[in-house]
Formats: sequence, structure tokens, C-alpha cells
Amino acid sequence: MPESPEVEALARFLADEASGREIRGVDVLEFRTVKTRAAPPATITGRTITGSRRHGKHVELVLDESSLVVSLGRHGWMRWLGAAPDADPAELAADAPPALATFVLSGDRGLEVTDAGSWVSLGLFVVGDAGEVPAIAKLGPDPADPAFTRDQFDAALGRRRKQIKAILQEQESLAGIGNAYSDEILHLAKMSPVTHAASLDEGEADRLFEATLMTVRGAIDARIGVPIDQLKAHKVAAMRVHGRTGDACPVCNDTIRDLTFSGTSAQYCPTCQNGGVPL
Repeated sequence: MPESPEVEALARFLADEASGREIRGVDVLEFRTVKTRAAPPATITGRTITGSRRHGKHVELVLDESSLVVSLGRHGWMRWLGAAPDADPAELAADAPPALATFVLSGDRGLEVTDAGSWVSLGLFVVGDAGEVPAIAKLGPDPADPAFTRDQFDAALGRRRKQIKAILQEQESLAGIGNAYSDEILHLAKMSPVTHAASLDEGEADRLFEATLMTVRGAIDARIGVPIDQLKAHKVAAMRVHGRTGDACPVCNDTIRDLTFSGTSAQYCPTCQNGGVPL
């Protein structure tokens, strides 16, 4: 699932490479992606891209009139082509995820939105303002935002009898974090994924806050400038515990374990996060 560090790098890439380009053509190949039926993507033909920004796990292409918001969903991404898509198919690898929509841009460039999942989770919205997208309107504060405060973090946690891993991934509470980075945050904070927010003392809340900022902001710094087709590989390579079941913990050398609970899964280190006792 795309998360804020990779999506931020994607948005900055598009701001640099796509700004100033006119949208010359739009071809939607999967019509289930279209979420604004009264304003389908074809209506932005002729518009000029003026910038790009991230909202949680969503990318907004800012146009001279309106915006195209891409909700990346579970397996969505974008592909930048060095020539118009119909002129340069050789650029695509044999195992590349299929394009669900194609945008032909001026300057002989192309942008595709893709989805590697077995069901379509990606969505396209043509709106006057990104806040018109329901999921964006409901987003909580973003830990990547320099203005993010400890008070906002404490409000997101509350005194809730809910597991902190679930709260970290809850977009209405904290924007941009998913399954992978929530595992990394909890490992850095030395906390069990099944700990409830209501049980945290002040010192534990301090550790969790600092781990959240360090993980999210550090990952963004590490991803900026990485080619967008390599961002997923860089993310996977940087994980300490997420996706590392059976490997040695890089901190204490205990074996990283997997836990499935409450409809989700977590990878964690028993020694670092649960006093040496497997969950």
C-alpha cells in the first residue's frame, strides 16, 4: 500500500516534471476508477498542470482550472513515460502493472495510473478543490507536516481502548501512515502492536510521538529524488521489521515474528517490543 513517504516523493516528482505541461489526451481504460461522473477525466483535456501535492495517500494534480485527484488505494501507483504512451510501449517491463488510465502530455511525455491489485482500488476525481474528495475531507493531521503538534498527536490517541497500531493507520486520526510504517514506528518506540492507547503513560506517549515523527519524516527524506519506479523497492529495503518475519531483529538479534489480529497483521520483535515474550 502506498504510504506518505513514497506518495510525497511521487507528488514532488510530478510537481517538477509535469508542471507546465498541457494535457493533450485522456484515455480511461477502467471506468470503475472514475468517481466524478459529472466531471470525468476527459474534461481536463486541454488543461495545463500547474503543480502537484499530497493529501495523506492521495495525489492532487493541480490544473489551471480544477484538479485531478488520484486516490491510490491499496495497489495504485503512477508511471511516467519519456514519450507519449502510444509512441513508446517498449519502456514498460513485461511484469509492469496494467494502466487503468493514460494521460498524454505536451513535450512528448505520458503519465499512466496503474493498479497492481486483483480488484480496482484506485480512484480518479475531477474537482474544483481537493477537499471535495470525501476521503481527503476526513483526513486527520499529518505527521509529515512541519506544523504537526504533540497536541494533535495526543488528540488522535485520546484515551481510547483501541490498539495503537490501528490508530496509527486510521486516516481520520493521522494521515498517511499504513501497515508498513506503523510496524516500523512501533518497533522504534519499543511498543507492542496490541497495546491500547488508553494504557500509555506519559513517557510511552513521548516515545511513540518521537518515533512517529522520526519514521515518517526520515523516510520522506530518504525517498526524495529516488526514481518513482524504484520507490517501492527502496521502501521494502529500508524496513527493519515489516515484511521481515523469520529474520533477525537488527537491534537485538531476536527473531522477528508475525501476528494476525483484528483483521490486520503486524511484524514485530518480541524482545524489543514485548519483554521477550512472543504474542
